[in-house]
Amino acid sequence: MSARHSNPKERSEAPTPIRAEAGSTGFGTTMFEGLLPLGPPVPPVRSDFDVCHVGVVLRALLAVQVILGVGVLFENASWVAWASAFAAGSMASLSAVLLWLLLACAGKSLLARWPLPAQWVFAVGLGAVCGVAGAALAGLLTGTSLVASVWLAHGLAGAILAAGLFLWLRLRALATLPADAAARLAELQSRIRPHFLFNTLNTALALVRLDPARAEGVLEDLAELFRVAMSDSNESVSLEEEIDLAKRYLAIEQIRFGSRLQVSWELDPEASRARVPPLLLQPLVENAVRHGVEPTDSGGQIRVRTRVKLGRALISIVNSVSDVPSQPGSGIALRNVRERLRLMHDVAAQFESRREAQVFRVQIVVPL
Repeated sequence: MSARHSNPKERSEAPTPIRAEAGSTGFGTTMFEGLLPLGPPVPPVRSDFDVCHVGVVLRALLAVQVILGVGVLFENASWVAWASAFAAGSMASLSAVLLWLLLACAGKSLLARWPLPAQWVFAVGLGAVCGVAGAALAGLLTGTSLVASVWLAHGLAGAILAAGLFLWLRLRALATLPADAAARLAELQSRIRPHFLFNTLNTALALVRLDPARAEGVLEDLAELFRVAMSDSNESVSLEEEIDLAKRYLAIEQIRFGSRLQVSWELDPEASRARVPPLLLQPLVENAVRHGVEPTDSGGQIRVRTRVKLGRALISIVNSVSDVPSQPGSGIALRNVRERLRLMHDVAAQFESRREAQVFRVQIVVPL
């Protein structure tokens, strides 16, 4: 095939619609539904040292500070003495915890391959080293000379806190395994929606004699959708790649719906480098087509917008909602997107969906 139609952005001619009756496609929730890939999915290697999330860092720092505050409370009768001791201890504990989290994040892939006893030894040993390093930094900044017993106390405290932190991380990883597996299963179960395949092939067949070049473009877009759907979904992709995939999907649907489907794109190039789970936008724009365009003969509008605000990428998908009710969905697509965002970015990501008057809005916020 030539590269003439390989990019959906380059196909700007107004398509002649291949008739699609309102409500004629109601076989599933998303395009990728109903056909599982051959063989069970291979789960990714998870690391208990996966601390590279803002939520984990904040929780760890808060927990250590609470423990420090309670511990200092037993040694100081007055609030003034407690505040002074807490401030001095915070300097050492914060630096020690941040150093532990930084090193654990940097080595999470390597540490995931170690046996569990070796991981425990590393976690506790690193905690002791970081505790001593934090005490040394605090002593250097305050000009205090520390005796051997103080060094030993900080090392022991660091080891104990590291053991508690690593235990929490293990329990957290075990708790998220069912949710992770459920999200991946839902993603796999939504890989190929058979009627979309049939409709696309019928569209291409109808165009073969009338417009072979456009038929070629339809098949190229379909091939790219299949390539992404069948590829390994463990890795993140750029927002730019997801936008391109959504454009390919809508280019196929544009041929079927013609002027009934009106799409506008407002894209900020700076937001394109954000990392997101694969197949994040396609089910959302498909929901917009299914519920905003398909039910009515007059069609509808879809607007996709990306922008950068306060160091984060904001993605919004807005579609018109007609008075003609569409076939109700099960909500799998929205739940799946929300869960995969949480698993990838924790509290750093936001997902919101709501109806506003005559439009339905989905908004996603991810870190850059």
